[in-house]
Amino acid sequence: MAAALLAEGRAEVPATFSLFIRRLPPSRAFLVAAGLDDALAALADFHFTGEDVATLARVASFEPQFLEWLRDVRFTGRVRAVPEGRIIFANEPLLEVEAPFAVAQLLETCLLNIVTLQTTLATKAARCRHAASGRTLVDFSLRRTQGADAGMKVARVCALTGFAATSNVAAAAHYGLPASGTMAHSYITAHESEIEAFRSFVQSYRGDPVLLVDTWDTPTGIDHAIQIARELAAAGRHLAGVRLDSGDLVAESRLARDRLDGAGLTDVAIFASGGLDEYEIDRLLGAGAPIDGFGVGTNLGVSADAPTLESVYKLVEVDGRPVAKRSPGKATLPGAKQVWRRPGFAGDVIGRLGESPPESGAEPLLVEMTPGADSVAAVDPTEALAKARRRFESEWTALPEPHKRLVDPAGYSVELSSGLQALSRRPVRAGMTAREDRSPA
Repeated sequence: MAAALLAEGRAEVPATFSLFIRRLPPSRAFLVAAGLDDALAALADFHFTGEDVATLARVASFEPQFLEWLRDVRFTGRVRAVPEGRIIFANEPLLEVEAPFAVAQLLETCLLNIVTLQTTLATKAARCRHAASGRTLVDFSLRRTQGADAGMKVARVCALTGFAATSNVAAAAHYGLPASGTMAHSYITAHESEIEAFRSFVQSYRGDPVLLVDTWDTPTGIDHAIQIARELAAAGRHLAGVRLDSGDLVAESRLARDRLDGAGLTDVAIFASGGLDEYEIDRLLGAGAPIDGFGVGTNLGVSADAPTLESVYKLVEVDGRPVAKRSPGKATLPGAKQVWRRPGFAGDVIGRLGESPPESGAEPLLVEMTPGADSVAAVDPTEALAKARRRFESEWTALPEPHKRLVDPAGYSVELSSGLQALSRRPVRAGMTAREDRSPA
């Protein structure tokens, strides 16, 4: 397409593309915007190396003129986007790109990949946070994420949405996160006895350990952990917790709490893992399981119940002329846009860029961004993540509880402005002038 646009003489025509989520997955009434920082970094670094161009010349029959054009391509456009950590809804643009047509078109796959993955995972993590009702959450997902890069992104968006730590040490180092982990069953089965394994482990572990107690017999494992806790106390140390990874977690956590409390170890936490997600966490706590924290892995790392989003990147304006699709079930809204949020999450309005806000106090969600200056290329990733997390905390506190429900959440009102409705009703005509199309309705 880019080669054809260049051949037509339209490669440099200004164009606007809008990236949005067409429909929400089942049981979700909101999304958490994420991935913008990486998207801005990708735009700042967008180019084709000499090797890239040579490869394209070998694998496809592109005209020399197009290959030469690629050598000089850079992103010189504008980006308006929803800052990371904000709550968004279906059909609301997460970002809009204004750039030369061919360049903006080339960015489609890259931007969709970055934003779709991280918004999917951030939303799943927020749902786990809601289910945990203030209990500690740790990201345990790296072993089963779909690639190492995905594992890094899971750790990041988990921290963004309020997880306490990650088992991914590389992510902890890169993003300035607490690293947390316990021990594996293999370590225990490699020893002659469980108590021997526990003693060996705590001798090498410099912090307050968490002991995995369900390798052979959970009640015995709990008793062994109590014995180790006493030995640690005698040495001036502390057992932080016990971990349950299998079986009936409701019954086993109650047993562990009874025995720990009976031994005077009321400050030793109970940590659970193994096939958890927001639904299972909600079930466990609803059944009264005295669990203090959860390690959430596979189902979080791949967002098992909704592994992707129906994200799209569509042309909405070219050479000043609003354009739209009319495909059944996939129609789009024409023109560059702004999203306005009424105070207190009282509803959003999608309007044309430049329209007046729907009411006093309504806040615009799309903010002008500068690739490079507003991305990880120039901002410390630790500080960028901290800002996104503060933004999420503010949004999460304000979002009414009915929209957070794990099952049958309340829908959120998203309206179209009168100007956008009027523009959407107009016929899509190639001959319509820019002045005619862009005039407010």
